[in-house]
Amino acid sequence: MRVVIAEDNVLLSYGLELLLTAAGFQVAAIVQDAPGFLAAVAGHRPDVTIVDVRLPPAFRDEGIHAAIEARRRHPGLPVLVLSQYVEQQYAGELVSDGRGGIGYLLKDRVSRVSEFTDALRRVAAGGTVMDPEVIVQLLTRPAHDPIAALTAREREVLALMAEGKDNATLATRLVITENAVHKHIGNIFAKLGLSPADSGHRRVLAVLTYLSRV
Repeated sequence: MRVVIAEDNVLLSYGLELLLTAAGFQVAAIVQDAPGFLAAVAGHRPDVTIVDVRLPPAFRDEGIHAAIEARRRHPGLPVLVLSQYVEQQYAGELVSDGRGGIGYLLKDRVSRVSEFTDALRRVAAGGTVMDPEVIVQLLTRPAHDPIAALTAREREVLALMAEGKDNATLATRLVITENAVHKHIGNIFAKLGLSPADSGHRRVLAVLTYLSRV
C-alpha cells in the first residue's frame, strides 16, 4: 500500500516512515510543502496520504488546502489529516465532500502505533476515522438545530443508526419494512442537508450530527 506523507517536521516524518515500513506500507514520498504534496500525489498515485494542516511557508492551513485540492484533482483520494490543530472551516469541507476515505487525528492523542496504522488502513479502504475532539470542534451546535426538523420516527431511526445498526436490523427493531427504513433515512439526509454524492459518508455525517446534540 503506497503512502505519500506531507509533514515538515523531519523527526516526525522519519518516524512515520519507519513505523509505516515496519507495518507493511510503502512510503512513496515524503514532502514538506503543499506544491510538493500535489506533485507527489500526481506522480505516485498513492493508495492513501497523510497530511499535516500547517505547512511552509506560512504554517497556517496550507496542508489542508492542499488535501482539498488533491481530492479535487483526484476524486476519492484517501486523506488522513494528522495534526496538532483542528482547522474547522476547511476540515468541515474536507470531511463533507463525500468522496473517498477521510480521517482526522490529533498527533498528541495517538496513543498506540497499531491504532494509527489501523486508522490509516480504514481510510485507504474508503472509511472515515475521526478523533472525538475533532468531532466536538467541527460539530458545534448551530443557531438552528437540524435535528429539530426530524419526525419522532426519523429520530428513532437516526438513534439506531448511531448505535451502528444496519438497515435490516433497523427494520426488525422498528417493525417496519426495509423500504420504509430506506425512505426514512433518505428523509433524514435531506433534512440535515447532506449531499447525495456518497451514502456511506452521509450516514457517518448524520450520526455525527446526532451525537453532537445528545
